[in-house]
Amino acid sequence: MRQSVVTSKVIIIMAWAIGLILVLLPFHAVFTTWLGATVGHIDLFRIWKELLLIPLASAALWLVYTDKRLKSWLQTSPVVLLAVFYILLHLLLGLRALNHEKVNTSALIYALLINLRFLVFFGVCFVVAAQSSWLYQHWRQLLLVPATVVIIFGLLQQFVLPANILSHIGYGPRTIPAFQSVDQKPDYIRIQSTLRGPNPLGAYLVLVITTLAAVRVSLKKKLSIRLPIIVISTVVLFFTYSRSAWLGLVLSLVLLFYWSTNRPKFQRLIIPVLIICFVILSGLTFVLRDNNLVQNALFHTDETSRSAESSNAARALALESGAASLFHEPFGRGPGTAGPASFRNDKPARIAENYFIQIGQEVGVIGLGLFVAINVLVIIELWKRRLDLLAKVLLASLIGITFINLLSHAWADDTLAYIWWGLAGIALSSVILNPNTISSHLTTRLLAARKEK
Repeated sequence: MRQSVVTSKVIIIMAWAIGLILVLLPFHAVFTTWLGATVGHIDLFRIWKELLLIPLASAALWLVYTDKRLKSWLQTSPVVLLAVFYILLHLLLGLRALNHEKVNTSALIYALLINLRFLVFFGVCFVVAAQSSWLYQHWRQLLLVPATVVIIFGLLQQFVLPANILSHIGYGPRTIPAFQSVDQKPDYIRIQSTLRGPNPLGAYLVLVITTLAAVRVSLKKKLSIRLPIIVISTVVLFFTYSRSAWLGLVLSLVLLFYWSTNRPKFQRLIIPVLIICFVILSGLTFVLRDNNLVQNALFHTDETSRSAESSNAARALALESGAASLFHEPFGRGPGTAGPASFRNDKPARIAENYFIQIGQEVGVIGLGLFVAINVLVIIELWKRRLDLLAKVLLASLIGITFINLLSHAWADDTLAYIWWGLAGIALSSVILNPNTISSHLTTRLLAARKEK
């Protein structure tokens, strides 16, 4: 009896700690930059969540050891098995690269953190949510309340605050740029709000707007309540000028609405409507091709460009170079030799502008295959639970975010990676949780869907 009480208290503490991480992450860049600029030791402040993750992961292992159901499922789960292999591969190739002086200690540690932390957090959230329904019951508040603050501040950045407002709290050349602009033009400032840049903000908003849209569809009696925040968040997304995020959101919303309707006629109309919209937008883009807004928003350049090289050309070159290096080094150079971590290396940084190529550059074709397989298995598990709101949101948003990762290193961002994979762990925990909690909710949704048909 005493052990049961202790276990319950540990689970409650862990659930609250996870909730705290999810709530604080959207403001992580602001507070750590301010503290680092004020006190120093910015890297130490930046890993606050990883330091918190160590005791959480240790406690999660203890919970698994004491729960036979959880231990049995995890021992046979292909997702867990592949994740363990993926982590071990990183460690082995990291030590090899360090031994052969292909990477220094700082770059290696940073690479291991950004490549593996979200998988560990995924596992911790799964274990805790499998023991308690609190995280599942409050996931919308944990995601949307801080997101609302991020969106409002982003709107103020665009229309009220000066562009360099963040420079007053430590943003600058040595930390995070106080602002970014399209093609170095001051008339096209890119919103970054409280995240570390406009592209991370755009990817984060794909998850947020998909969630808001899903809530709007599911709660038909409260449509007007969420409409203003959806409109505002879409405006903020536009002014990030993150084209990959725009397209990622379109993919997410199309899939969300397709899976949310049980009307075959509506589903059959989606593709023709998309084709018509694409033709119309393509025509408008051609007609307005000389318009400054269109040129800068869509192409990030125009005839008055101030950049020596366009971002499009730089991205294309990075993708080509990254793919070539993966072909010539199929076993990879080791963690820290590519991606954001490679800036800390003694050798020139390698930025492929593609997260999947980055993983291949670091841990080879085998590592890339493991990561892709983990994603596919998570997609399959989410698909099985697609009648559940959280699972449907994550499934739709993952497709959009995966597209973004084909054009950037989105999973390297703390906020998006922790939040999405943490919520995924919560969503998939229904396979273990007591049938009287989440499982009963899924059953109710399934029965309701059948009645509608």
